[in-house]
Amino acid sequence: MKSFKTMQKGLALALLRVVSGLFLIVGTAYAQAPDQSTPDGLIKAVVSDVMASVKSDPEIQKGNIPRIVDLVDKKIVPHTDMRRTTEMAMGPNWKKASPEQQTQLVAEFKTLLIRTYSGALSQLRDQTVQFKPLRAAPDDNQVVVKTVVLGHGDPVPLDYRLEKTATGWKVYDMNIMGVWLVEAYRNQFANQISQNGVDGLVKFLQERNKQLASAKPVN
Repeated sequence: MKSFKTMQKGLALALLRVVSGLFLIVGTAYAQAPDQSTPDGLIKAVVSDVMASVKSDPEIQKGNIPRIVDLVDKKIVPHTDMRRTTEMAMGPNWKKASPEQQTQLVAEFKTLLIRTYSGALSQLRDQTVQFKPLRAAPDDNQVVVKTVVLGHGDPVPLDYRLEKTATGWKVYDMNIMGVWLVEAYRNQFANQISQNGVDGLVKFLQERNKQLASAKPVN
């Protein structure tokens, strides 16, 4: 079985390949602001907003990780449901965690994902992203927005699971080249808990986040 770090590195490399396409939309394609009340409209709007921020910030283009982390936290995280993501990654073990532990897990997992994948934003190139037609009924509360990243090499699928909440549509899972984010972490979390309990997982995530925070950016 792959180690947590190996699995994490594999996902990061995959995302490095496709994230440039996620944020590089041809400006004229969305001259009219997307309707953020729809799931596909929300994804398009976030992409446009993030891309504008990247283009206007030389520090992000240079790979300034703290600046990129701040961008992700402000522009992307508000449109996600990290509690739902963490709960799904925990599986049955979520109920074993106390409310305090659950809060810690959500915070640490959020930080882990931001720090692991933020570096990808500094790798923007000339790819574009194609949105597939949304297949959903008007009353659906959960949908998958499918996209295809086009650029160098073969087209790469990048899909998003969203749920309709009281505050609008929220992303809670991503499929990167056939691998759902939640599933990729579930076994790793379960292994940590079986060996060291929920507190052990919290501590492990904290240590991993410290390592990522101190790592030098790779340009």
